[in-house]
Amino acid sequence: MLATPTARIRLPAGVRDFLPQAAARRRAIAERLLGEFERWGFERIITPLFECADVLERGLGAGARAAAIRFVEPVTGEVVALRPDITPQVARLVATRLAEVQGPVRLCYEGAVARLSTGARGQREILQAGVELYGAASPEGDAEAIAVAAAALAASQVREVRLDVGHVALARHALGAVPQEEQRAALALAVLRKDRGGVARAAQGLPRPLRALFEALPTLYGEPRQVLAAARELRMPAAVRRAVDSLADVIDACGDVVERAVHSAISLDLGEVRGFDYYTGIRLAGYVAGAGDAVLLGGRYDELAARYGRRLSAIGFAVDIEAIAEAQSAAGLALPGRAEGVLIAAARARRREAGRIAAALRGAGLRAAVDLGPSRARRALIDYARRTGFTRVLELQAGGAAWIAPSGSAAPVAPGLIRRAAAGDGAALAAALPGGAD
Repeated sequence: MLATPTARIRLPAGVRDFLPQAAARRRAIAERLLGEFERWGFERIITPLFECADVLERGLGAGARAAAIRFVEPVTGEVVALRPDITPQVARLVATRLAEVQGPVRLCYEGAVARLSTGARGQREILQAGVELYGAASPEGDAEAIAVAAAALAASQVREVRLDVGHVALARHALGAVPQEEQRAALALAVLRKDRGGVARAAQGLPRPLRALFEALPTLYGEPRQVLAAARELRMPAAVRRAVDSLADVIDACGDVVERAVHSAISLDLGEVRGFDYYTGIRLAGYVAGAGDAVLLGGRYDELAARYGRRLSAIGFAVDIEAIAEAQSAAGLALPGRAEGVLIAAARARRREAGRIAAALRGAGLRAAVDLGPSRARRALIDYARRTGFTRVLELQAGGAAWIAPSGSAAPVAPGLIRRAAAGDGAALAAALPGGAD
């Protein structure tokens, strides 16, 4: 049954359209990120929008599994899920279709993920770009991932950026030693907020060494060497101490590269508890001015590929393209420049010639199209061109042709240029483009 004209036209909650200018900004961000990833040796892949739910969920943490949107696929009757994260899809691909590649395997991607719950901006569909590095262990793999993350933040073109590096070992040890789930959840929330008073209250009743460790976690943030020195004063198991000590090698291996990329040093955050049950090593979080939360998140997940049948170390991160776009807008960054675009207006008798000229201009590397609407007055023609993304207007007149200026005035075009373009050679006409119509 067809909808009536009076039916309310709407989108589902948490999704949105992007009109040409907004879409251009987001596509430009995605291409800048992917271009940077490729310069580091990462290859682009494309993964499906939805997968069999039981396969996809092998690689999801508890939070992502809860956020997955599931439905019954009508052809097969299988339960499938829209991807809430692309990382497990890459793990499946590396473990199966790229199983013969011994590593390191460097892959990058961009695309939309869909989640049942809305994020801070009320969005359930999120545009991401990211990298996955398989088969490169710490510290070298960690150092490369951190350096690429810094390059990605620099590619955002927002000046004020910060890259935080953490490690799950300390928080995992501390939270794992708390037997009561309610107390463990309260401590995790207080540590996440860096609420020292809240941590002290939630830690009451714990053994003194464990209480001291929790009370220290919110303070273990800042300059890496100072943070590491403070952490080494705490009591912790030998395995946790080795993990903390390993961070010094990672920071040394990538520090100069990161500082050149983002013009600031790395911050170390050993009190980061998000994802401690999913990640197995370092955590990454990137921030830019104008975004209220991290625009880059990732870390090491060495157990992920094994869920799909292959044991291989892994580290990666994803960048929130929408958050970067909002930060660029807040910073007043200009939209990406439009490619030269020529709108050719002609009376119906010259439409075929106009089409040949448009084809010749496209052959010369320009955007070009024929105005297929009714004949317009010049001011209406200029306004239409501006609104639809054309930067030049060429009018084929009864006795020749003219470029139409924003003021509405016309400048004649040499007949020889028009004849050559109509014959298929648009280079000379393209080279003669005057000032734009917008």
